[in-house]
Amino acid sequence: MAGVSEAGKPQQTMADFGFFSAVRLVRPFFRRYRLRLLVGLLALLAVDFLQLVIPRIIKGAVDLLASGAASETLLVDKALLILLVAAGIAVSRFLWRYLVLGFSRLLERDLRDWLFSHLLRLDYPFFQKKPVGEIMALATNDLAAVQLAGGMGLVAAADACIMSLAALACMAYISLPLTLLTLLPMPLLALLTRVLSRRIHKGFTRVQHQFSKLTEFARSTIANIHLFKAYGRTAAQIRGFDYLGRAYVRDNVRLAAVHGTLFPLAGLVGNLSLFLVLFFGGRLVIVQKISIGDFVAFVSYLYMLTWPMMAIGWVANLFQRGVTSLGRINEVLIARPQLVGPEAPLAPPAAVGEIEVRNLDFGYEGQERPVLQNINFQIKAGEFVGVVGKTGSGKSTLCNILARLYPVAGEAFFWGGVDVNQLDLAAVRSSIAYVPQEVVLFSRSIAANIAFGKPSASQAEIEEAAAICGIHDEIMAFADGYQTMVGEKGVKLSGGQRQRIALARAVLLKRSVVIIDDSLSAVDMETEQAIIQALARYFVNRTCIVVSHRIAPLKNADSILVMADGAVVAQGRHGELMARNSFYATICRQQRVDLSHGEEGHHA
Repeated sequence: MAGVSEAGKPQQTMADFGFFSAVRLVRPFFRRYRLRLLVGLLALLAVDFLQLVIPRIIKGAVDLLASGAASETLLVDKALLILLVAAGIAVSRFLWRYLVLGFSRLLERDLRDWLFSHLLRLDYPFFQKKPVGEIMALATNDLAAVQLAGGMGLVAAADACIMSLAALACMAYISLPLTLLTLLPMPLLALLTRVLSRRIHKGFTRVQHQFSKLTEFARSTIANIHLFKAYGRTAAQIRGFDYLGRAYVRDNVRLAAVHGTLFPLAGLVGNLSLFLVLFFGGRLVIVQKISIGDFVAFVSYLYMLTWPMMAIGWVANLFQRGVTSLGRINEVLIARPQLVGPEAPLAPPAAVGEIEVRNLDFGYEGQERPVLQNINFQIKAGEFVGVVGKTGSGKSTLCNILARLYPVAGEAFFWGGVDVNQLDLAAVRSSIAYVPQEVVLFSRSIAANIAFGKPSASQAEIEEAAAICGIHDEIMAFADGYQTMVGEKGVKLSGGQRQRIALARAVLLKRSVVIIDDSLSAVDMETEQAIIQALARYFVNRTCIVVSHRIAPLKNADSILVMADGAVVAQGRHGELMARNSFYATICRQQRVDLSHGEEGHHA
C-alpha cells in the first residue's frame, strides 16, 4: 500500500517516539486523503466564520434598540439574517463531520490493514516474544485511540486555533486594551497543560499495557477453557481476571483524575478572563468608549474563546493518547522478519526435493545452548525418510528449519544442490507441504479445512485426500458429512480425527516435499502404520519426511535419521540401524515389549 512504502522505514522505538514521530508515521495517509481533508477543513472554517458573524448582527440589533431607532421590520430582518447564517452553519457542520470524521475511520482502516499485512510478513521469533493478546489490543484499543486523535482531536485542534484567532481579532477590533487584558491568564493555562500532558502520556501508556495483559489473559483462558475446567482452575482464573480488571480500572481512574484536572483549569482561566471583561469592559461602557452593542458582542466573542480554552485540555489528552498508541503500533511496524529472501534469487533448481544439510547449528534467541548441533545428512529426491528420537532431541526444530520457518546460516541447508538462502523464500515454501506437530483447524467446515491450501479443490479431490489419510468414512458418518462445522481448533473432533484432517490438507497439495512432524501420535499404531503405507504409495517420486516416536511405521523407509541431544547420531535403513546402533535397537526393542504387553492386557 502507498502508506507502507513511505512510512515503512524504521521509526523510533517507544522510548523516543514523540509527536513529530507520530506525524511522520501517518503523514502518507494524510497525503492520500488530502482533498477530503482540505474540503472538510474549509467547511470547518466556514462554520467558525459564520459563528463570528452572529455577534455582529446582535451588536447591530442592540445598538438600534439602545438608540431607539429599532423597528419591527429591522428586527425581523436581523432575525432572518441570523436564521440564514444558522442554516449555513448547519450545512457546513455536516460537511466537516462527514469528511473529517470519515477520514479518521479511513485512517483507522488503513493502519489496521498495514498492521495486519506487516504481521503476516513477520516470522516465528517475533510471535514467540509478542503475546497474541497484546497484538489484539493494538488492533482494537490502540487503533481506536488513533482514530479519535485523527478525527475529533484534529477537528478540535483546528477549530480551537481558527476560532481563537478569529475571536481575538474581532475582540481586538472592538477594543485592543480589553483584549490584552483577557489574555493575561493564558500563560498559566499553557504551563499547566504542558505539565499535565506529560502525566497523561505516562498514564495512558500504563493503561494500554494493562489492557494488553487483560486481553491476553482472556484470550488464553477461552482458548484453553477445557484445560481449566479439567484441572478445576476456573475459580482461580476468575480471580486472576478480576485482579487484572481492577488494576486496569485503577490505572484508568488515575488517568481520569489527571485528565479531569485540565477541564476545571481551562474553565477557571475562562472565568478569570470573563471577570476582567465584566469589570474593565463595563467601565469602558460607562465612559462611553465602547457601545453597549460592542460590549455584548465582546462578551459573545469571549464566550467563543472559552471553547478553545476548554479544548486545549481535551485535545492534549486525545493527542497524547493517539501518540502513545501510535508508538505501541510502531514497535510492531519496525519489527523485521529474521528470515528474508535474497534481493536477486536464483532460478529454482531442477532437482526439487533433494535436500542436504551440512554442519547445521541452530539455537533460539535467549538460549545459551543450541538446539541443533553439527547436523549432517542428505536426502535424495523421492525418498521416504523417517526421523526418530526422544522428546526434546530437536526433531520439531529440524522440521521447522526444513519447512523454511527459521533462518539458517549460509552453506548449511541446500535445496536441489543450491543454498536455500539464495532461493526465493516463497518458491521454496510453495514446494513443501508441512504438517506440524500441533494441529491447527479453523472454525469452518471439514471440507474447507482440508482445502485450506488449495481453495479451488473439487469435492472429489478433497475426498480422495481424506481417503488416503483414513478419515473419509468417519467424515461421512457425520450428519453433514464434509460440510460439518468443526468449531474453533476442531473441538468437535477427536485428536486422531484432527490429525488426519490436517494430514489430508497436506496430501491435497501434491507438493514435491512433504514434512510430517509426528502428526499421527493420536491414532493407534496399526492405523498409523496403515496410513503411512498408503502415503508411501501415494508419495512415489515425492520426498517424504516423517517424524514419529514409533519405529514400526518407519521400517520400510529408505532412510531413518536417529536424533539425540540435538544431533543426528545415526542414519540408515531399519536393518542397518538395528545391527550397528544400540540406541536405535534399544528403542525398537522397548516399543516391541510395550506393544506386546498392551496386546496381552487387551486379550485379558
